[in-house]
This record gives sequence, C-alpha cells and structure tokens, in this order.
Amino acid sequence: MPSDRPLMFHELAPIYDATYEAKDYRKECRVLRGIVRRYGRPGADRWLDVACGTGRHLEYLRRDFSVEGVDLSRDMLRLARRRLPGLRLTHGDMRNFDLGRRFDVVTCLFSAIGHLGNERDLERTFANFARHLRPGGVAIVEPWIDPAEFRPGYVHVVTHRGTTGTIVRLATSRRRGAHSLIHYHYLIAEPGRPARYLDEEDEGLMVSPDRLVAIMRRAGLQSRFLRPGLVARRGLLVGRQPMSPARKAPRGTPRG
Repeated sequence: MPSDRPLMFHELAPIYDATYEAKDYRKECRVLRGIVRRYGRPGADRWLDVACGTGRHLEYLRRDFSVEGVDLSRDMLRLARRRLPGLRLTHGDMRNFDLGRRFDVVTCLFSAIGHLGNERDLERTFANFARHLRPGGVAIVEPWIDPAEFRPGYVHVVTHRGTTGTIVRLATSRRRGAHSLIHYHYLIAEPGRPARYLDEEDEGLMVSPDRLVAIMRRAGLQSRFLRPGLVARRGLLVGRQPMSPARKAPRGTPRG
C-alpha cells in the first residue's frame, strides 16, 4: 500500500478540511441515502464508513443511522473524534480490519481505494467489506479516476483563505502504467509563523469500472456501477450482499 502515509492524511491533516472546503458533504449524504433506499435492505440502520477521515460524512449520516468509522490515519481520527465525541471510531486498514460485527451499509468514499497498491489489495478490501455486511446490505465505493479518462499533464490549483491562514495547493499529473502520479505542491502561510513549502508525489491505482464490478462480484456481492456518482465522472460502485448467500461465508466472518 504505497500511499498509506501521504502528507495530507498525516502532517497536513489539520488543514485537510480547509483544503476541501468546497466539497458538499451534506449533498453527498443525500445521494448516498437514496442509493441505500433503492438497493439496500429495508430498515437499514447500521452504517460503517471506511477511510472516514475527519468524519465529515459521518457528521450528517449520524442523524439517520447508527454510524461508525474506520481509518488508517491516526491524525485524521484524532480530528474526527473532536468533531464527533463519543462516536465509535477505529484505527484500521481497509484490507483487513475486523470489527466483529456486521452493518447494513459499508461506504468507502472520496476515492480512498485509489491508495491501494494493486488489484490483489482491492480483492482483499472488497472481501473484507462483504464480511462486514448483513444479508441484503450494500457496499458503496467511490473509485479513483477511470484510466480511460485520466489526463496526464493536467494542472489543478486550490486556494483557501481563512482566519487561520492561507493555503495554496498546486497539483500536476503524470501516469505510470495503471497508476496515476499526482505531484502536490503546498504553500502554507499562517499568522505568526514563517511560510512553509511542502511537496510529495501521490500514487493512485486506476481500475476501469467493468474491472471494479468484476472484482467486487468475486467478493460475493451483486455489483453494478452507477453514474454520475458524487464527483463528476468517477461514478459509484455498489455491491449488495445477497439475502441468502450462495457461497459459504469466509472464515472469520463477523457476526452481527
């Protein structure tokens, strides 16, 4: 998992929400609720958000569901706990965390699966999501960029100005095989401190929608790809746990 410690999820975690201030979490949660109503089990109540970050989706979902979160970054979890005191938030790797209980919904959003290293990691992750789903439950996964739509050489700039300072992030892209390589440049100016410059290259796994559906089906979920999704052109992968699974549940399946 080569990108398990990108700066934005660790050293720069405190500025994460400011960098993504334009993201409409409330609207995204409305879309997610609609998908659960259409494809999920009646009366769905228990929701697990994997790679929950600072807890912004959970902040809205908790109004209608009993929610929990899992994330690999302790720094992001620390921020989520401040936002959502008392909520059950677990440090764990999406490939192998084991909560010992099942949920009606498992989400993995904001293209977090792009930080997996290869398709074998994807297979392990989707199988783990399936193990944590009740019969009739749904997994909703937001993928990274479709390799057919990736644009090498694309330049993107985000600027945030607030009472705590100014952040400029410039990103440039290139490609190496099935992986995107996004070079991020951060310029951070905070009151009373010298301006800081940081940079890193973040590697992302790109997998086509058809391939994602096939991998999820191998995990035992009835899968489909929906567009437009939450972020333009990325779509959403939806997998449903059969009400009466035809295959035997993998060893170590959580009970719930």
